[in-house]
Amino acid sequence: MEEPVDEVLRGPEADPESVARKILLDQLTGQARSRQELADKLAKKLVPAEIATRLLDRFEEVGLIDDAAFARLWVESRQSGKGLARRALAQELRRKGIADEVAREALDEVDPADEEATARVLVAKRLRSMARLDDQTRTRRLVGMLARKGYPPGLAMAVVRDAVRAAGSGDGDGDGDGECDAIDELGMPESHP
Repeated sequence: MEEPVDEVLRGPEADPESVARKILLDQLTGQARSRQELADKLAKKLVPAEIATRLLDRFEEVGLIDDAAFARLWVESRQSGKGLARRALAQELRRKGIADEVAREALDEVDPADEEATARVLVAKRLRSMARLDDQTRTRRLVGMLARKGYPPGLAMAVVRDAVRAAGSGDGDGDGDGECDAIDELGMPESHP
């Protein structure tokens, strides 16, 4: 037999708006979040849509939710911390529910020279652990790493080619026989007649 629930101990029913407000404040305490992330969290917690929309609008009015500021901070942090290029950053912002126009504005602040410098740092760091590999394998792996981080193929090839040549096995194919001095766009050694 079940024990009767004491209504006094259970307390009054929670007001859905108060619950939603607490959820939003808790989510915004640790870090900035996009409006879409917060809307998804409220939906997951079964907050009625009209209450969620009203609270999200109000939080936006008072500046607690600002997708443009969120996008700028996200781009700055992920580019410097993870070394991501504009293409990868755009995908992440899209997944976070940031409008394309807002994302484009944040991504326009990324300086192409900084992006190239970041790619060079990433390649130099990774190249140190590849000393035992031949140039073709190093090139393939390094270009793949930059591609996964969203770098354009032309930039990736140029940065990797420069780094592999500078690391210098001297002939471009890592076997010390002098047969190959360059690597083509696909990472394949160019043959010389």
